[in-house]
Amino acid sequence: MKKYELILEDNIDFFGTKLFRILAISSFGNVKKGDEGGYIASEKNLSQEGDAWVFDNARVSGNARVFGNARVFGNARVYDNAQVYDNARVFGDARVYDNAQVFDNAQVFGDALVSGDARVSGDAWVFDNAQVFGDAQVFDNAWVSGDARVYDNARVFGNARVYDNALVSGNASDSPICISGSKWNITIADESIVIGCLAHSTDAWSKFTDEEISAMADGALAWWKEWKVLVLGIALEHQK
Repeated sequence: MKKYELILEDNIDFFGTKLFRILAISSFGNVKKGDEGGYIASEKNLSQEGDAWVFDNARVSGNARVFGNARVFGNARVYDNAQVYDNARVFGDARVYDNAQVFDNAQVFGDALVSGDARVSGDAWVFDNAQVFGDAQVFDNAWVSGDARVYDNARVFGNARVYDNALVSGNASDSPICISGSKWNITIADESIVIGCLAHSTDAWSKFTDEEISAMADGALAWWKEWKVLVLGIALEHQK
């Protein structure tokens, strides 16, 4: 049984494609019969099953799909071949496009952009002006925020926090991963980590005492406490 229908007379133009507002014709989840939702191009954009819904002035178009219990709301845009599903949320002025996927309990909001073949999953958040693109993945409880960029085949996971102007890039299989935008640039190679001008094995970085880190440079200990989990987590994944 259908849960919504298109309001054909309530339509807008979105980059040359006509989008139609949706109307709930049955109650489900937090949606009541008679509620008007956002805009979609056709029924292929929003599943008639589950509790998935497009709210407010959000728009879903192209071959994009919203299904499961996912929600897209605010002024968010989901288009091209993007998919938002499971219990994922995309809202604010966020954009998800190309072949990107947002799923599990992940959230993309603010002015964030997720594109290319990127994946945001688990309980991860991507927000503010952050961008995740290429073949990058953000998952577990990781956050990417501020003006940060995560791209190429980079992986951000665990409880990592990537923010401000940080850049996380690299190919997880055949090239170093570079992280810039913090006090010291970071390069993660096959067996070592270079932070600023200091190169040590990953094992050594993981075992340095607070006193040893503090002696490396002014402000090193405070910086390391902030970045340690992210750097070692990416290194261990890259060096498998």
